[in-house]
Amino acid sequence: MISPDQYLHNILIREAIPVGLYTPLNVCKTTLVPILQNWAGEYLAAITPSGSFAKGTANRSGTDIDIFVSLRPETRETLKEVYDKLHDHLKGNGFTPRRQNVSLGIKVNGFDVDVVPAKRQDSYSQDHSLYRSKADTWTKTNVARHIDIVANCGRRDEIRILKLWRNQKGLDFPSFYLELSVIEALRNTYSIGRSGNVVTCLTYLRDRFPLARVVDPANTNNILSDELTAMQKAMIASAAKNALSAASWDRVVK
Repeated sequence: MISPDQYLHNILIREAIPVGLYTPLNVCKTTLVPILQNWAGEYLAAITPSGSFAKGTANRSGTDIDIFVSLRPETRETLKEVYDKLHDHLKGNGFTPRRQNVSLGIKVNGFDVDVVPAKRQDSYSQDHSLYRSKADTWTKTNVARHIDIVANCGRRDEIRILKLWRNQKGLDFPSFYLELSVIEALRNTYSIGRSGNVVTCLTYLRDRFPLARVVDPANTNNILSDELTAMQKAMIASAAKNALSAASWDRVVK
């Protein structure tokens, strides 16, 4: 019999992302960067990873690759036009883009990739405006700050375990919302072992999460907790309750 901490450690080892030239991120960037450069032209500011790969919270299984396309403030098109034109450009290059809330989802060399187009608000900060297709509006955010908060939170192992749990239980739980929830659950919690920390997170999701108000730290007007309905939050809380009553850790996450 192995300890709960060792069990979770073994899962993290198994789910570690390969390093080197042929990582999924590098393979996808090699294909996508020329296409995105051609689309953006002179208005391109940068093409960078922006999700779990950049934050260090990616797992080998079930993780989308997020590519953030930053356009210069002088870009003439509206945010909706930027989003629609990128959709058409990807389609014209042989992809089948899926319209998501702020991104376009495509398959690249067998990997799921979310491409997020955004326009810098000025030349001096990393604040960006991006289009929210579900509400047909725009929002301000700062992906660089998101990456910094999560990458340096000291809770990346617990986040990776909770992401695996989310995926394996089929829960609708946006990644950044999940990451901030884990950070909040473990705030002022000192090391009680990896398994103890995961239990603390599940307890938070069961008891406090459904009514917790979670805001984008880069824009307090962007309420991340509004991304899920009360029913979706209740499903997460119920799954956490079931996990806490599980007879063994392999019933929680595999």
